[in-house]
Amino acid sequence: MTVLSKELGKLDEASSLPLYQQLQRALRQAIESRLLGPDDALPPERDLATDFSVSRITVRKAIDGLVAEGLLVRRQGSGTFVRARVEKNFSKLTSFSEDMRARGRNPRSVWLRRSTGTVTPEEALTLRSSPGTPVYRFHRIRFADDAPMALEYATILASCLPSVDAVESSLYAALERAGNRPVRALQRLRAVLFSAEQAELLQAQERDAGLLVERLGFLKDGRAAEFTQSYYRGDIYDFVAELSLSS
Repeated sequence: MTVLSKELGKLDEASSLPLYQQLQRALRQAIESRLLGPDDALPPERDLATDFSVSRITVRKAIDGLVAEGLLVRRQGSGTFVRARVEKNFSKLTSFSEDMRARGRNPRSVWLRRSTGTVTPEEALTLRSSPGTPVYRFHRIRFADDAPMALEYATILASCLPSVDAVESSLYAALERAGNRPVRALQRLRAVLFSAEQAELLQAQERDAGLLVERLGFLKDGRAAEFTQSYYRGDIYDFVAELSLSS
């Protein structure tokens, strides 16, 4: 019997909850309580099946669900591991793609919408622009490897990009090519609960805790150029800020 099964106990065959969901819940609790830490390997499927008195199909189904949630990751030829949480340093102005690559993760996006338009009254106030100012809007799901990490809704002054199609995978890379990458930003972070639609897109549960980060980016000449709202999964994303005593 593994240490893990000793700590988690047996599954309840009399429960109305399917065995694979019971095992998922037990493994999820082990991760949240740090019984299983970041990058820890799970015992082999055959050992879990023996220890919890279930079939390997049940174990595989439970693990598949946790992989889809982003809590576990399969590594070819090595096994299944607890996915390390991603940390974002608030002191550096970097893009999502840059953050993920710096941590050895593969960033990608699924586009929800690209559009052209003019600023809303709220955007005009935030971006300090005149009514009717043209903007581009980019809505997408941001992934690290195969795990959905965030929903991103970005509004960019149209004067900063040659076209709405100029953004491929990285918004900041496109802005840099156009000579209009923000050099400083104001950010606000607050806790939110995901709506049903947000939860579905992020493979989470409705009313799960999330983190909303609002970023207002400025160009070298002081103009506001970017207003981005990003909804991050709170279970796998941490924000870190380094503080020092002012002299």
